[in-house]
Amino acid sequence: MRTVLNHTCGDSSSTTTDSASPVPNSYESLEGGGYSGTSLRSPPFGYNYPTMHPAYQQNPAPKPNPSPSHGGYNPPGYQPYSQPFPSLSELSSALGGLGGVSELEAETLRPVNLLQERNILPPKRAPPPEPNLSNDLRKVNCSPDTFRCTLTNIPQTQALLNKARLPLGLLLHPFRDLTLPVITSNTIVRCRSCRTYINPFVSFLDQRRWKCNLCYRVNDVPDEFMYNPVTRSYGEPHKRPEVQNSTVEFIASSDYMLRPPQPAVYLFLLDVSHNAVESGYLNVFCQSLLDNLEKLPGDTRTHIGFVTFDSTVHFYNLQEGLSQPQMLVVSDIDDVFIPTHDSLLVNLKESKELVKDLLNALPGMFTHTRETQSALGPALQAAYKLMSPTGGRVTVFQTQLPTLGAGLLQSREDPNLRSSTKNVLHLGPATDFYKKLALDCSGQQIGVDLFLLSSQYSDLASLACVSKYSAGSVFYYPSFHHIHNTAQKQKFQKDLQRYLTRKIGFEAVMRIRCTKGLSIHTFHGNFFVRSTDLLSLANVNPDSGFAVQMSIEESLADTSLACFQAALLYTSSKGKRRIRVHTLCLPVVSQLSEVFAGADIQAISCLLANMAIDRSISSSLSDARDALVNAVVDCLTAYRANGSNIQPSGLIAPAALRLFPLYVLALLKQKALRTGTSTRLDERVFSMCELKSQPLQQIMRMVHPDLYRIDNMTEQAALHLNDSVIPQPPLLQLTAEKLTREGAFLLDCGSVMYLWVGKCCNETFIRDVLGFQNYASLPSNMTEIPELQTTYSERTRAFISWLLESRTFLPAFHVVKDDASTKTSFFQHLVEDRTESAFSYYEFLLHIQQQMSK
Repeated sequence: MRTVLNHTCGDSSSTTTDSASPVPNSYESLEGGGYSGTSLRSPPFGYNYPTMHPAYQQNPAPKPNPSPSHGGYNPPGYQPYSQPFPSLSELSSALGGLGGVSELEAETLRPVNLLQERNILPPKRAPPPEPNLSNDLRKVNCSPDTFRCTLTNIPQTQALLNKARLPLGLLLHPFRDLTLPVITSNTIVRCRSCRTYINPFVSFLDQRRWKCNLCYRVNDVPDEFMYNPVTRSYGEPHKRPEVQNSTVEFIASSDYMLRPPQPAVYLFLLDVSHNAVESGYLNVFCQSLLDNLEKLPGDTRTHIGFVTFDSTVHFYNLQEGLSQPQMLVVSDIDDVFIPTHDSLLVNLKESKELVKDLLNALPGMFTHTRETQSALGPALQAAYKLMSPTGGRVTVFQTQLPTLGAGLLQSREDPNLRSSTKNVLHLGPATDFYKKLALDCSGQQIGVDLFLLSSQYSDLASLACVSKYSAGSVFYYPSFHHIHNTAQKQKFQKDLQRYLTRKIGFEAVMRIRCTKGLSIHTFHGNFFVRSTDLLSLANVNPDSGFAVQMSIEESLADTSLACFQAALLYTSSKGKRRIRVHTLCLPVVSQLSEVFAGADIQAISCLLANMAIDRSISSSLSDARDALVNAVVDCLTAYRANGSNIQPSGLIAPAALRLFPLYVLALLKQKALRTGTSTRLDERVFSMCELKSQPLQQIMRMVHPDLYRIDNMTEQAALHLNDSVIPQPPLLQLTAEKLTREGAFLLDCGSVMYLWVGKCCNETFIRDVLGFQNYASLPSNMTEIPELQTTYSERTRAFISWLLESRTFLPAFHVVKDDASTKTSFFQHLVEDRTESAFSYYEFLLHIQQQMSK
């Protein structure tokens, strides 16, 4: 059987309900059912072809020409081909007729010979493709930063989708920071049948009736809806804010509550073993929390608590009126209990001074500890007991492998097997303790976030389950040390600042509805699947993304538009019950050419990354890698097979998909999926966690970083914003060919930025931007750019600030000298070059061509 990605990947994202979780506070009835309750069906793409070469990356790289290659390329392979490309009319005929094709669509369908056209990378990050909708619909459609589909033209049938060999799915960033209309109406207007919220894509038959855009039921317009609070006029329901905006937030009534909205409750679980104290994280954490205590989201009801642990578990009595915090030690970790229930989680406002006293004292309390053990499991059990009555957020800081009590783990990493080109073992958890605990937490509306700060193997594959199934977040700082690793320390400080102060939603659920005929197969992200289409999110944060695989169960031939709606019901940190609703509208098409023309290659790549990670855990890493390669082979084969006139020699892709092979090669070289290099197991698993839970833009920066030359930036084509001049250097291909010894190059990888400085870089740049006299005087561990009063410095910092302005977590920063040992990690991101165990981009194209010819 040929390896393909399909819907039946690992259990983390299956839509089947896990019965391990008691869910006493079921919000399912509150948000309401609908057409999107689905069952698992046949996969949308997955075909039976002869098996390809296993572990393709091990095969000797194909050598099309004996000429020496340069910088990972084989330039002779890019020589022009004599056979001409088909004209647009021939292309139209070959692909089943384009009809009245627009100029934009014609460009997306332009055949590109990937073996011939070398510079396929756009000079700037390409915006997402615009759906082919009327101007009126386009204006009110959901932002692609919030809601994005892999295909901006939805195929009429599953057969047509199968023919295109492309995945259909959604990428969501539902709780991202944005300004949006808040609606306080007493009546929330919804379809009586499928419970869809009224939105810009419904039809008003008259002033008293509207037709649902998902199930097509005709509904009555409530009397209250006849009044428009914005225009303060009657009789214009189509001008209400709910019908003018695709993203809105409703203040929910008591109908959407099973209990009074919970307060913001924060519990911090701190590793204080010798390993933890030596790393110095505790001091950084305590200072960060002290600095941000006033900014914690919440109101006068906000509660806070602290638990520390080593071989025992320590609680802290912070009850108002005490002269100082009291430590209460529970040494029986086999049957951990709460020593007192009414003074461990305290009102932050009432006990603020005691909280501050504890934070000032904690770093010094364990300075001379000799405890090397870690009872993380019992500490988590205690946290669950403490938080169960209210729900809230547990933040765990861990620096080593848990060694005592429930959930103890043993090292499973063998450094000798890291470079295995076949399979990587132990990508799944060693125990179900952390998953079961997370499901219990989810049932009580407790989210668990994990900060792992470790210089040694800590089995993140097991530990991450506590966050994955409770809708939490995972942060990882390998080799963290407050003195010896300043870049990690700075990143930890910045991340904590964002983490402690970012918006938070409690006791949340999210449901996705879609046009009748479409169905949901699989969810990807951190959550608990409560029913086929309802996600339980004990906590929801503005930095998490989700992916959803879809399929077409019934023909959409009777409609010209398909719609998707995501509804997120949550409690704000101020104790308000709210519903955030996003609605996306896309055209339905009947021609294969239109499906290809509407392909969103970034969204496709992100969805495939999620699917591949599930496959690597449920099957094997080599299976996942083969399936990714086959996704490219299948798609380009389908394009060629259905366009008989598009047969010049070479490797042909429609312009809309020209970056597909490049992005898949980049995925194969990601820490999560690469082989043949000494990737530490925890680092690999963390990369998998990121790809499964980050928003699309962040994933794409990780997968295919942005490379710019910045030592020769000019004001040509610069942006002029708020009296600042922001240079716009072009994007460069990720190959060492683009680097020069005379230049300085910025590599933006999302969570890390590198400034590579060539040996012969001009001294003006080194002096005016980096603050040193010459290359030789540059330190090898520089982690920030100084603020200098020079034009060069201001221009460089303006450009970097512009790159960072849309980020919520700031990247670690490294200045890399050409002769420094740190340059290895920089060069690992140059995905177009050949490495010890992986193809160059050109070799990969030849491999794809070879597979297609089988």
